[in-house]
This record gives sequence, structure tokens and C-alpha cells, in this order.
Amino acid sequence: MYISKIEIKNFRNFKDKEIIFNDGVNVIIGHNNAGKTNLIKALSLVIDCQTSKRLEVDDFNKNTTIAVLKANPPKVSIAVTIQKGENEEPDDLVTIATWLTKLDSNYEALLTYEFFLPEKELTKYKKAVEGISDVDPKAIDIALNIIKQDFIRLYTFKIWGGNLSNQAVAENDSLQKFDFQFLNAIRDVERDMLTGRNTLLRDVFNFFLDYEIKIDRTKTDDEKAEIIKQRRIDFSLKADVLIEELQKRMLEGKKQILSYAKETGASFNNANPNFEGAISDVEMFSVLKLIVEYTTGIQMKIPATHNGLGYNNLIFMSLLLAKMQVNSDGDYMGSNSKVFPVLAIEEPEAHLHPAMQYKFLKFLKQNKTQNKARQIFITTHSTHITSAVSLDDLISLHNENGITTVGYPGKVFPDDKSKKYVQRFLDATKSDMLFAQKVILVEGIAEQLLMSVFAQYENKSLEDNHVAVINVGGRFFDYFLHLFDRTKPNTINKKVACITDRDPERKAKTENTFKKCYPYEFNQDVTAYDYNSNPNANKDQEGLNSNITFFSQDIEQGKTFEYDLVLQNPTLELLVTNSMSNQQEIKNLMRLFRNNKPIADLEAELRDSEENTRIKDSIAANTWNENDKKKAIIASRYLNSVGKGENALELSYNLLENIEKKNTPEYVEFIVPEYIKQAIDWICQ
Repeated sequence: MYISKIEIKNFRNFKDKEIIFNDGVNVIIGHNNAGKTNLIKALSLVIDCQTSKRLEVDDFNKNTTIAVLKANPPKVSIAVTIQKGENEEPDDLVTIATWLTKLDSNYEALLTYEFFLPEKELTKYKKAVEGISDVDPKAIDIALNIIKQDFIRLYTFKIWGGNLSNQAVAENDSLQKFDFQFLNAIRDVERDMLTGRNTLLRDVFNFFLDYEIKIDRTKTDDEKAEIIKQRRIDFSLKADVLIEELQKRMLEGKKQILSYAKETGASFNNANPNFEGAISDVEMFSVLKLIVEYTTGIQMKIPATHNGLGYNNLIFMSLLLAKMQVNSDGDYMGSNSKVFPVLAIEEPEAHLHPAMQYKFLKFLKQNKTQNKARQIFITTHSTHITSAVSLDDLISLHNENGITTVGYPGKVFPDDKSKKYVQRFLDATKSDMLFAQKVILVEGIAEQLLMSVFAQYENKSLEDNHVAVINVGGRFFDYFLHLFDRTKPNTINKKVACITDRDPERKAKTENTFKKCYPYEFNQDVTAYDYNSNPNANKDQEGLNSNITFFSQDIEQGKTFEYDLVLQNPTLELLVTNSMSNQQEIKNLMRLFRNNKPIADLEAELRDSEENTRIKDSIAANTWNENDKKKAIIASRYLNSVGKGENALELSYNLLENIEKKNTPEYVEFIVPEYIKQAIDWICQ
């Protein structure tokens, strides 16, 4: 069996939300305060017998109205559906038998936690809140404060089994069959595991003591019990020798200690204190300490307290899984054994470098296949973890303006090709799109490196607006947009800006292949050429979807990012970087334009080449005005002289250095290309 879904009503950031789970590993992702921890807490309220079931006023969802609060006191309801899974155990159906809502080959059961004000208190409650003004801006706060002061202590909770209408309380014996182990993000693993005095280590030691006997299938249970019993007797006899040796060494000292007892009156009425004891094998665990042995030429033994936090986290989680194995062993625990072990971990990446994160995730999956943990829930901010798991394992939470939405990245694709493409390219860098509140998708490395710099020139911050800039490596926006199209089910509801090049093309009617062309060549000779451009660039500015919008260059004069950069800044020598070719030639062109020289002077500056001849001929054939033609010459020459990656890095450095000089004489004016300015304005709204 497995927990197939949870329905949360009125709990923290969840107003009324259903979340579907996988039979296996569930990786819950989302930006900060999206509700990941709250989801795990909601789950624990239903199936964790160790957690407190009482809530506070702050646990109620605040997205309500005073009219709703006047009508009824707030109530939390959390319903967990349990279904038949792929790997069934003999005791599964017996455990949930009285909670069944559907009994066939694919059975279903329901557990519902409710935290509510008893009916007998309703009249008193309504009288207490009826006087609150509906128009008072603080009406909700006043009502919640009344609940906090006078009613929260009267609230009670129930866990119902089966259909809620039956109001049948789930029996505690069956609830105890769930083993919910939760490792939160703020954890002190050293305190929890370092010595045998700790319950975790002691229980693990006790179970695995004489393990080779316990798992020996060639022996009967009686034979195993007899061998272990004899081992305990042998240990006790050896321990008695040690105790006797201690007694001899303490003989004279004990007389001195006991003399004080007589003087204080502790020996009243012939009652004389003494020292006696025995040590069992279980009690001996208290002297064991966790160490780590290193073999690096020489063998070293290091106390666990001297290890890094990440290493100790891994050790602790392995012990936790061992403890779950102990709890679920029917032969060892008898009727107290657990049937359904669930492991929940917040931020397993804490203190772990990326390679160790991947190895740990692989370890967890392996434990799932071995049924040591029947179901695993992980909340994470780690792009390394998300890039290492299947899209089907991911559950994405998104919270905007107090409204929580849920996305299932593995379920959004219309075909297997799109899904495999995104799965393949969703590396640790591109996984940022799953965590950020907003996303800008760009075609190349240059736009990715410079987008944050451009935002600064517009007095905006992509970081403050939680915007991730993702380079999709070409025009492949559609594959990724399947994740975010809010008009379709299971998608992640985020604002996404797509910045794309216009990329005009043409081909001679006698040829089969389109080739890049300049804007001033586009549609200039329709008798000899067919023309084309990037279809993404022609998408409606606002798009058909309010959360996804495309931005591109001017339909008549635009070409690529680098081209448009100089088209908007035709005299800005700051854009000429050391990694470019033809640096002096481009600077000369910029100076000629700045000095308003005729187009012939700019054309004369171009060195002889086949490409430059094409530029001059095409410019001459175009009907644009001379100023636009001159800018186009500079932009074309610039585009043909840059290398993508290194130029973008140098350009980023130059522009950042320039912005630091703002309000000084050294600052030079830079104009952000219009289509990028529009994208930044839109995404930061």
C-alpha cells in the first residue's frame, strides 16, 4: 500500500488543496515559503503517532473573510488516501481494513484528521464574534485573537477512519502500525546518535546484536533463542568477573566512603549502604561511542564529534533507516511491529556537496526497493537533487499572493519526446526554473549572463523578484513551456518571459535551404527569394496565456541579441571587448556615426571581404533612411566580430563597472534594448 494523496483544508498556507503522491520517492520542491514543510507537517498530523495533534491559531489559514469566521469557527481538515501499491505486504489490508472506502482489487482507505471546536461551544463562539464590525480592516485579526484568548484551549481533534460521514474514530492500534520518521532541516545529529545511551543507537544495537544468528535460516526459532540465551549467560559470567575485580579494587575506598554514611546518620536502624551491580549485554551499549576509522597509510580512529556536519548527517540517516528496519521486524517486535515505515527528510542536501547528494538519493531509492522505507518524502532546494531524479518523482509547490498551487512536472508533456528532452537537459543549472518564483527563458549564454546587469540599468533587481534566468540553448522554448502553461492541468503556475531572436532568413527559390540574412535584406526581393523568421518572435506580445509572454526585436530592423545591442547603442565603444575581432574598425565606425559622417565614410571604413561587400550592396538596395542604414552597418559589423561566451563575460564586466560610476563624469549612457526592457518590466511586475 502507499499514501496516494492528501487533501488539506484550512491548514497554514493550504486553503483547500489536493496533492497526489507517488508510490515510492516524492521530491517536493518550490521556492521559500511555498509550503513544503507545511505539507510534511500535515502528513504527520494524520499518521505520526509521536507528534502532538494540537494546533494553534497561527495554524489556521488566514485567507478568509470575517463573514466566514462569524458563520463558523475555523476548522482544520487533513484527509489521507491510502491505496494498494505495487509491492503489497501480508499485513497491509489487515491494518487499514476498518478504514476502507473502496474494496476491490485496487482498494482505497481514508484517514481524516480534524481539529475543531466542539459543537457544544458553537453558541458561545458565535456570540463572542457577532459584535465585530464587517467593515473594520482588522476584523479578521480581532476574530482570531478572540479564538486565541477564549476558544483555542477548547478545541479538540479526532482522526476518523473510513468515510467521514460515518464519524468512526480510527483505532489507535492500527495507527501505531505506521512508522513515520521525520528528519527536519534544523537537526542536531550529534546529540541524537553519538553514544549507546541514546535510544536510537541502543535500539539499533539491540536488534543487530547476534544478527548472524537471527537471520540464520538453517535454525529454528527455538534453536536461535537458545543460542542467544547462552551467549547472554556467557557474557554475564564474564561481566561478573569484571565486577568482582572492581569490588576488590574498591574495598578499602568503599570503607572510607561508607564511614561518611555512618557519620551522617545514613546507617540508622542497621541500614548500611553498599555497592553492588551487574552488567548485561544491553546495558553495555552505553559505553560504546560512534567513531570513524580512516585508512590512509596508517589507521586512524576519529570520534564522530570531530567529523563534518554533512558526514554525520549521512551516518545518522543510515541509522534512522536501520531503526525503521528494527521497528518493522515482526519476529523481533512481535505485535508491536510496524507495517508501513515512512521516511520524511527536510533538505537532505544540508552540509552535503553535490556528488554526495546524488549518492545519498541513490541510497534512498535502493532502500525503497528493499522495503526498509515503504514511501519516502523529501523537501529540497537542491538543483542537484532535482536533476538526479525523474520528472515523475517531482511535486512542485508554488505560492503567490497567498494562493498555493501544485504542479506535477512529469504529467505535463503531450508526448514522450518533449518529456525526454526536458529530463535530459534539466541539469543543476536549468533546474533553477523549478525553484524560482518567476523565470526568464533565453536562447543563449550571452543573454543569460547579461540579463541581471540589464535589470540594474533599469533600476530593478531580478534577484529581489526571485527571477531565474535559464539558457535553453536555442529556440527550444516549447519543450520547457509545457511545464508552465497554466491553461493545462498539472503545470507549475509561474510567470515566464521568453526572450527570443527574430533571426530573419532567406533562400533562393532555386535552393532548398534557408540561410541567415540581415534585416535590411528581409523581404527585399520576393521574386528571387523566399523569406522566413523565428516563429517564436512572431507570437503575440501578450501571448494566449497570461503567465507566458514572448519578447523579441523590432519586426523590421531586429535580428539577434548582439545586433540589437549595438543598434540601440551605435556609438558606445564600451561594447567593444578585448575578445572581439575588428575592434578598431568598429570603434572607427562608431566615431564616424557620432560625428554624423555620411554613409559613404562608414562603408569606406569596412575592410574588403565578401561579407562586407554583401552588407554594402544590400544596404544600398534598401529604402531605409540613411541614419537607420548607418546603425545597421555598425550592428552587422559588430555581430560578425563577436564570439558568444567570452564576449558576454567581458561585456558583463564592462557594464557593471560602468554602472558603478553612475552620477560621476566617467559614467557613459547605455540603452537597454527595448524588447529586453519590456521583458524585465513585465517579469518584475
